[in-house]
Amino acid sequence: MAENPNNSAAAVSRDDELKRLSVMSTVRAVLPVVGLVIVFIVFNVLTGGRMVSNMSLVLSQVYVTLIASMGVFFIMTMGGLDFSQGSILGLASIVVCAVSNISVPLAIVCGILTGAIIGGINGYFYVNRKIKSFIVTICTMFLFRGLIKYLTTDSPVAASAKMLMMDSTVLKVIITVVVLAIGFVAFNFTKFGIHLKAIGAGEKAAMFAGIRTDRMKFLIYVLAGAITGLAAFVNVIKVGSATSNSGNQLETQILIALVLGGMPISGGAKVRFMNIIVGGMLYIVLSSGLTMMGFDTQTMQLIQGIVFLVFVAVFADRESLQVIK
Repeated sequence: MAENPNNSAAAVSRDDELKRLSVMSTVRAVLPVVGLVIVFIVFNVLTGGRMVSNMSLVLSQVYVTLIASMGVFFIMTMGGLDFSQGSILGLASIVVCAVSNISVPLAIVCGILTGAIIGGINGYFYVNRKIKSFIVTICTMFLFRGLIKYLTTDSPVAASAKMLMMDSTVLKVIITVVVLAIGFVAFNFTKFGIHLKAIGAGEKAAMFAGIRTDRMKFLIYVLAGAITGLAAFVNVIKVGSATSNSGNQLETQILIALVLGGMPISGGAKVRFMNIIVGGMLYIVLSSGLTMMGFDTQTMQLIQGIVFLVFVAVFADRESLQVIK
């Protein structure tokens, strides 16, 4: 029996489509790394080598961003958003500073608990009250930002002398590496990561597969808040106090960093843990390079916005993109 030419053409078309998707997937995976290298080299040349000579200063800005990004990374993997991270960091920093005068270990615990409680509030309204994640977190962002300004009206909240003595690159690197290592193992080698990707790919399908999606979503917001509470401790030992601007615009920095790292906006199975590290480094190198070149804040925001839009256009999966949960 002769082969149907239409079937043969359809098979060829499917093969071409698979090859195209494979190429696009490879490009999306490699582009952030290539972008990081190119941006670093370009700014190092434009600043006369200051990028390399000031590497310790550049890296000192990345620890808080990398730690806090991990919680948001988990949230975005399951298709949600969180705009309250800056407020969480600010309020947790105030708690850490205040309690550090009593006990530094207690201050760390209280900072983590503060972040977890705010994350729990986000999770409750998102999961139990069925309010979209971006609406809930925008509301809590403004709510707790107002509380931060009220608590710091008279003066910044200063940390104890013991806290200031803990400021060392070694400690911040150790905390950052440990947090990222635990997140990497959990995301890639446990059911935790599988369930997150499943929820991001399709929540109803994940429910039918036996995943307790509501419980998972709530716990992820609590976890994200707790991680940012730990980031608040790293922030405090770096700056020594909490002001009304503590954590300001952190949520925007995290979102830009993750997208620059190749994070798919819709989450799901295409998410890679390296999105955090590459994106965080790329954002800090970009910001530091623009600062070293003497650009004002408005120009820096304009350039960052253009770069952000380019990466969104590249990494947005328009075939599976859906409304944020």
